[in-house]
Amino acid sequence: MAENQVQNAPAEKVITLSASLLEPFQEHPFRVASGEEMEQLKESIREYGVLSPLLVRPRGDGRYEIVSGHRRKAACEALGITELPVLVRNMTDDEAVILMVDSNIQREHILPSEKAFAYKMKMEAIKHQGKRPEQTSAQLGPRLSSEIVGQAAGDSRNQVKRYIRLTYLIPSILQMVDDYQIAFNPAVEISYLTEEHQRMLKEEMDACQATPSLTQSRTLKQMSQAGTLTREYLHHLLTEEKPNQRQKFFLNQEDVQRYFPKHYTPQQMQQVILHLLHTWQHKRGYNKETQER
Repeated sequence: MAENQVQNAPAEKVITLSASLLEPFQEHPFRVASGEEMEQLKESIREYGVLSPLLVRPRGDGRYEIVSGHRRKAACEALGITELPVLVRNMTDDEAVILMVDSNIQREHILPSEKAFAYKMKMEAIKHQGKRPEQTSAQLGPRLSSEIVGQAAGDSRNQVKRYIRLTYLIPSILQMVDDYQIAFNPAVEISYLTEEHQRMLKEEMDACQATPSLTQSRTLKQMSQAGTLTREYLHHLLTEEKPNQRQKFFLNQEDVQRYFPKHYTPQQMQQVILHLLHTWQHKRGYNKETQER
């Protein structure tokens, strides 16, 4: 269908377009990943066709930008399908960003980096838009903007802000977050480090094969902001033993209770056990120095 026919058509109408005329959304934050979900989508399209048309908007050069449907297009291309059903809708840049994010954010599997950049794009679009139909620009403050951004995914305004902080991570550390090599909350704190300090941290994490805890990450944030963070301190911090890494030894009370009178308290049982261990050590001539030799 010619471009002028599309533009003169009703505001919303499903038409068929060649896949070659469809462009991905600019700076699309969601990846079109292969895997089981893609295979299931391909199988569904192979059997039933594209049940839900792609949502696109005219670019003005005879081509169209996909707002929703990147995975469907990829699945069709893999199956050799070249003609796709699309719903053409005229949208502003801000309207397109908001709709693009909302149509993808409820996926079952979303990487932290995808959600981070999607939230950032939607936040900027809402602020640029300035208002919704029932609100003036003055009413739409930063707090309300954060709440609107997270509504579709059920995230609070504070969680939205934490996700957006991930966009300040250098790519190699952000990849560690996506790969679950570093936890979300420590990563948020690390995002406040300067780029130079983040690069230093990444090098030391690779060298020490360790990542900072949440408490350690907060310390790094403070030191980076104060300009006192050094490579030597990073190495020291990453090689020190964390409390949750120390091996712990427990005795089940039920296992030892039968060896004691019924009226003995846990504290009394502990004292007896330590005394018996001390006696056993003395009889065997076993001590720490012997162990270390």
